[in-house]
Amino acid sequence: MRLFIIAFQFLTIVPLPVSVRCEEKDLGRSMALFPLVGLTIGALLVGADFVLAPLLPRTLADLLLVAIMSIVTGALHLDGLSDVCDGLAARGSRERFLEIMKDSRVGAVGAVGLVLGLLLKYQALLALPPEYKRAALLFFPMAARFAQVQMTVGSQRARKDGLGHAFVGGAGTLQLVLAGACTVVVAGALLHLAGLVTLLLLFCLTFGIKGWSHKRLGGVTGDVIGCASELNEIFCLIFLLALLGRLG
Repeated sequence: MRLFIIAFQFLTIVPLPVSVRCEEKDLGRSMALFPLVGLTIGALLVGADFVLAPLLPRTLADLLLVAIMSIVTGALHLDGLSDVCDGLAARGSRERFLEIMKDSRVGAVGAVGLVLGLLLKYQALLALPPEYKRAALLFFPMAARFAQVQMTVGSQRARKDGLGHAFVGGAGTLQLVLAGACTVVVAGALLHLAGLVTLLLLFCLTFGIKGWSHKRLGGVTGDVIGCASELNEIFCLIFLLALLGRLG
């Protein structure tokens, strides 16, 4: 329970009535429970949809769901998406890329990447068949949090500070196996074969991002992990759209 609270407090800005101690390697160890936190975020979205759907047109209700998710997570991973986009636009050395990602300012390319990412997520959510929508709302935040575990375990540190450094030091194979098993079970239970195929495709996508990051930066950073999480959310919804009609 203590590790779940640590994971929940890191991944969301939702206040909790309890506080727990956090030792040096607890952040990494808590990654085993990241998918459960993602499932909790999904449950919050389902609850919001239950309230909003009877009151508002779906176009507005789904836009509010995207906004709610951004607020609940403190836009933490959206920041990673924009920072990586700015780094890609610089086309400089590894050191230049890392320097740009560390800059708190958002450049033009980062802003474009942020807007496109949110639009893609919104449009993909809006296009989901109504009968699958709430299952997808539960699943896609969970799949993205598992991607964070996949990005972290076995990775090198691209820099000697930052959140990525803290997580890489504490997460290992046990965290990856536990997080993966939980995600696979929920994917199959909620969306059956379409969910499992989507998870496999996302695993390959994340594996590619991880390989690129090690080749380009010599490892991963918190921004790259956050960017991978956002891309997993977007492509999870897109893959489900492509597969649900065929696999059910």
